[in-house]
Amino acid sequence: MTTTSGALSRGLVLLMSVATGLAVAGNYFAQPLLDLIGREMRLGPSMAALTVTAAQGGYALGLILLVPLGDLVERRRLAVSLYAATAVFLLVSATAANGTVLLVGTALTGLTAVGAQVVVPIAVALAAPGERGRVVGTVMTGLLLGALLARTASGVLSALGGWRTVYWVNAALMALMAVLLRVFLPRLGGDGARLSYPGLLRSTVAMLRYEPLLRWRAGIAALSMASFNVLWTALTFLLVRSPYGWSEPAIGLFALVGAAGALTASVAGRLADRGHVQMVTGGAAVLLLASWAASAAGAYSLVWLLAGAISLDLAHKALLNANQNVVYALRPEARNRINSVVMTCFFAGGTCGSALTSVVWTHGGWTSVCVLGAACSAGTIALWTLERITVARAAGRPSRPTAHRREEPSRAAVTGRASGVRPGR
Repeated sequence: MTTTSGALSRGLVLLMSVATGLAVAGNYFAQPLLDLIGREMRLGPSMAALTVTAAQGGYALGLILLVPLGDLVERRRLAVSLYAATAVFLLVSATAANGTVLLVGTALTGLTAVGAQVVVPIAVALAAPGERGRVVGTVMTGLLLGALLARTASGVLSALGGWRTVYWVNAALMALMAVLLRVFLPRLGGDGARLSYPGLLRSTVAMLRYEPLLRWRAGIAALSMASFNVLWTALTFLLVRSPYGWSEPAIGLFALVGAAGALTASVAGRLADRGHVQMVTGGAAVLLLASWAASAAGAYSLVWLLAGAISLDLAHKALLNANQNVVYALRPEARNRINSVVMTCFFAGGTCGSALTSVVWTHGGWTSVCVLGAACSAGTIALWTLERITVARAAGRPSRPTAHRREEPSRAAVTGRASGVRPGR
């Protein structure tokens, strides 16, 4: 393997990129297979759809409960254990005899699939500072492509051997990834070994409280994901109607335009490495808002609809990369807890966006959907602007030692020192 920096090589970056994509893919396999699963297991549409909810719910719990462990225990062991467990739980889904077992297997698969979010901070820790953006962009490209292509892969494999085939195949691949990560990842000790597990969770919440940049960036991530989900949730409603009248397979192929956005994550990372992370953030936030003007015109024009979807996806992925570059630089000893906070807010924003879209579409159709998406996008601009103003004011304060002293208690709180002294005293 050709070395790029210290313990990190191009081959290892590629391995981590593939590993993250395979891990998150398991959360999306069931979406195009709900009808097949329902018919075989004699489940109603609502019960079959719970498999998707179970995957997302399990993943959300994993982000909160498991990802912070990367700051407490040896990270390679944690990542390998989660990948091996995911392989086992995929086998539970593949062999499920009834809907209950399938739901349990799916939920547990989602819970341990957050191994992908343990691998990303490992990549950050191994990368040289000047290459961090590029490395994060490459690894996140794999993650995003895994989420994007999972539906296509499950459709193809189900046509070849039934809906269970994709679970068998992914179980084998996850087991292989566990072995490869065990062999090629270096050992990385957790920096919070003095913490208890409850203290670790408390310090994760405290970090959000005491790190202003983390709050701004978590908010930007949430609104960006909300805008993204507004579009992709409503697109199905739009494309099945006149003037489009597309079939489900055709709508599934439309999602491939998202590959363009996933592939630009590394470009955004390279710009961040050159010191342009704020330019990437501002430009992406403006593009995110502008994409909704094109999407609104896409109600009757496929060209404009494609332009809106592609530009939104480009902006969304660039914002995600910029956010990660900013927050991962805050506290190297707490990157897993930082990742837990940002990604929890990220997916929570997406969930809210999807939920609001259904309501807005019912009452106002595509025009109202575009207004909702534009409002979320405008929110990213507002938060970034407020972040810049706040940082500029803090930098211009004459009493910098006082400001520094105020931050020190937050460091104790964030690293979870259970001294019994309240932060700020």
